[in-house]
Amino acid sequence: VSIGTIFSIYKRVSEIGKPATEADFLQAGNRQVAAGYVVYGSSTMLVYATRRGVNGFTLDPSIGEFTLSHPDMKCPPNGKLYSVNHGNFYKYDEGVKQYITACQKKDKTNGGPYTQRYIASMVADVHRNLIKGGIFMYPGTSDRPEGKLRLLYECNPFAFIAEIAGGKATDGKRRILDIVPDKLHQRTPFFVGSIEMMEEMETYVKPEEQA
Repeated sequence: VSIGTIFSIYKRVSEIGKPATEADFLQAGNRQVAAGYVVYGSSTMLVYATRRGVNGFTLDPSIGEFTLSHPDMKCPPNGKLYSVNHGNFYKYDEGVKQYITACQKKDKTNGGPYTQRYIASMVADVHRNLIKGGIFMYPGTSDRPEGKLRLLYECNPFAFIAEIAGGKATDGKRRILDIVPDKLHQRTPFFVGSIEMMEEMETYVKPEEQA
């Protein structure tokens, strides 16, 4: 299973030259200046995003350097991959269950068939969908309505990357990058991926259903 590292970069809001404060970290994701991740698998790849674009660099072991392998990465507007933990299906809100069922029923007449791909490694799942087109979902559940993923250092970086690449990211009712955190380890439901798949998902997941 491929695993990875996620990071984001902000401008500090506290006085330069003095120790960083919690306020430097408790910023909305829309204030990121850069974000990225590294995937460790059969190859090692760094994906780095600024407001000017998203670029992918693959490690060349023969020279010990990262080389530009995926310039100006764009998330396809649509895809046929959906990633979600089916083990929690009956704990999801009704709208989420309806959308998952709709994905399962897709056929050639309505853009399908879809393929479910979920390996429980967020970096690998989102990376694959970013390149091929798809949607990644980690909704809240009946016992954890706030979700599992952390807003600051898991969801915000991927939301930034996805939007710069032409995709979309929400918590089911709000743009992830507009959420102002009030604690460092704040959790959130998370939906990210190809914009047309995200928009279809939103027709099922009504705003009042996601905490």
